[in-house]
Amino acid sequence: MTITGNEVAVDNQMRRDERQHQSPVNRLIAEAASTTEAISLATGSVAIGSIAKALGIAKTFTSGLGVATLEENLGHLGDAAEAALSRVEKHLEMQGVLICEIERRLNSNELLEGIKAATLQAQRTKDKKRLERMALILANGVAENDLEPESLDDMMRAAVELTDHDIIVLKSIYEMQAYAFTPAEMAKPYNFRVDAIRSKWKDWWKQEEAAYHADGGAAFRSSTVRLQSTGLIASIGLVDVLTGPSVNDFELLVEGKKFFEHLQEINTTI
Repeated sequence: MTITGNEVAVDNQMRRDERQHQSPVNRLIAEAASTTEAISLATGSVAIGSIAKALGIAKTFTSGLGVATLEENLGHLGDAAEAALSRVEKHLEMQGVLICEIERRLNSNELLEGIKAATLQAQRTKDKKRLERMALILANGVAENDLEPESLDDMMRAAVELTDHDIIVLKSIYEMQAYAFTPAEMAKPYNFRVDAIRSKWKDWWKQEEAAYHADGGAAFRSSTVRLQSTGLIASIGLVDVLTGPSVNDFELLVEGKKFFEHLQEINTTI
């Protein structure tokens, strides 16, 4: 039996009403009832994820996607975003953020634009981990009240272009250089900061030499090329890796720090 948009809307409303006292996230999703039919007609599918429905992403944002992509990609993205935003809601409540402020963030045009950007990027990958990265970026943007559209666009693009190995390399660079973004470090002359970063790299190369040379450095070089192309790190010059070939040391950029932090799970145990 074919399920119509109206029946889905009623079903969604009933399920949402059963949840605990209609929290801001659940109220946001419940308000999707009026848009569900239009989206169902536009996409030919009712399984595109409740967050996507809730924010009224209509035909102009899904017309380039195939049905299979909508079913698998957009549905997974929507579910992941809903779950992550629910964790954010709990996190903000535990921090004492007022309900009205949580609702403001969840209903903001900035979050809507972020969902649109994520929806468009979802057609570029079938990797669920990459879709979940975008959900975390959105959720952490709400948590930090930082949903600047241009920055979100860049992070969504990076989320689908970077491999798991790229994220591992970025993690190493972040852990090495996060200290450099403290006010005291930022106040130092740039050449002093770069010298300190090079010293950190010298220690890193000694520790990771075997892993780097295992494949001749191909995986590391490929990852740093992609991280540079997405604007997350920048080269600060060549260094000899012991007696091996010369390679670049890299500086973590503000965008790279922000991107990595937006990939972290939301803490709901504070």
